[in-house]
Amino acid sequence: MSAFKDGYWWSPDGLRLHYRDYDGGSDGRPPLLCLPGLTRNARDFEPLAARLAGQWRLICPDMRGRAESAYAKDAMSYVPLTYLQDISRLLTDLAVTRFVAIGTSLGGVITMLIAATHREWLAGALLNDVGPALAPAGLERIRSYVGVSQSHPTWVHAARALAEANGDVYPDYGLEQWLAMAKRLYRLNGAGRIVLDYDMRVAEPIRAMDSEAGVDMWPVMSAFRDIPTLLLRGERSDLLDAASADRMVAAIGDSAEMVTVPRVGHAPVLDEPEALAGIDRLLNRVLHG
Repeated sequence: MSAFKDGYWWSPDGLRLHYRDYDGGSDGRPPLLCLPGLTRNARDFEPLAARLAGQWRLICPDMRGRAESAYAKDAMSYVPLTYLQDISRLLTDLAVTRFVAIGTSLGGVITMLIAATHREWLAGALLNDVGPALAPAGLERIRSYVGVSQSHPTWVHAARALAEANGDVYPDYGLEQWLAMAKRLYRLNGAGRIVLDYDMRVAEPIRAMDSEAGVDMWPVMSAFRDIPTLLLRGERSDLLDAASADRMVAAIGDSAEMVTVPRVGHAPVLDEPEALAGIDRLLNRVLHG
């Protein structure tokens, strides 16, 4: 695993939050701000860091309520606008004013909010299996598992539980890959059990959300025009359908590239050959236009 430094910052409402900071080169490249999915954390980007750290600085935060970041006092603060405020404070503390956002699922929603409010911050963007319109089937699946506590006696038991629940998302995974995913998603608690590494209350805003209501995010796509943007979609995704992905490309224009990752659902983990090739092209565009 690539070396990183642990860093901490304080949210506007007083939570101590954690991030991993992987060193990059000294040639002035913008850092990569890696924003994880709803139940994920900074460990989710270990495969990407193994490939890019040393050339690119990677800043990988644990969002509030995840991994080494403090749990929120108010569960209804587990929403994208609050995450955006937390991330804005981190960027201020680090004096980072321009970066490439790499957003998986929820992290992609935060990236869209950044584009809507501070597009000048974005040297480039990756939206990983997420867009302005989320398919109802995918949202219902997420609601069905988020916030459901799990406890396993060993890492192999946790890996097998992941395989049983997500075999249709990653049909080609073997035990080694399920174990690696388990160690990114779970932690060992004080009682010696393997448990999910997030506050179960992150589910409360999701379950309270009206699928038919909310802000129309389609106009935000125009904020990505002229910003190198990679749209990743899992071929088997139940959250981002192919028609929505095509509409995103049309809305962004020539600065967007669409890559479909075969035989993967929601969401690609960014170690797939097709995803890595797309990321290489994105970063080359960031450097060279």
